[in-house]
Amino acid sequence: MPALELGGMTLGLREGVIGLIALVAAYMLFVLLRMFLLRNRPRVSAKVAPPPASMASPLENEPAGTDDRWAQASEELAGEALRSGLEQELAQLRDEVDAIRGELAALRADMQQELGHLRAGQTVSPIYGDAMQMAVSGYDPAAIAERCGIARAEAELVVALAKSQER
Repeated sequence: MPALELGGMTLGLREGVIGLIALVAAYMLFVLLRMFLLRNRPRVSAKVAPPPASMASPLENEPAGTDDRWAQASEELAGEALRSGLEQELAQLRDEVDAIRGELAALRADMQQELGHLRAGQTVSPIYGDAMQMAVSGYDPAAIAERCGIARAEAELVVALAKSQER
């Protein structure tokens, strides 16, 4: 273990750690003392003598009602900030409503298409119901004829009927 020898005294790791702890404790006491003194110090309002009239700023030459004007100006700024925030939120809500309207229109179109498919299936004879559903789904006449057990000419007629009802 490394050790430092100073004037016949050996300082090891243990003594170094103890020394660091003592330094940190002393620093903490110093900070706490300063905080205590700052807390107990009497409050002194720093009043500065006004500058000569030649050096006075234009704001200081205004009448005594300037505090009211400053308060009114700060209220106006706060109101303006609130208003701009509300305008941004309103614009965002309008955008969201527009997006929802678009989604609703797409859903309405899908629903009308599905309703058309259902109506097409209802107007056809029950024998050709499955064939009509397949035709509306986009199957070709050969697949419809094979699956439903009908003639290919009948399947072509069903496909033509389905296409005419979609328009």
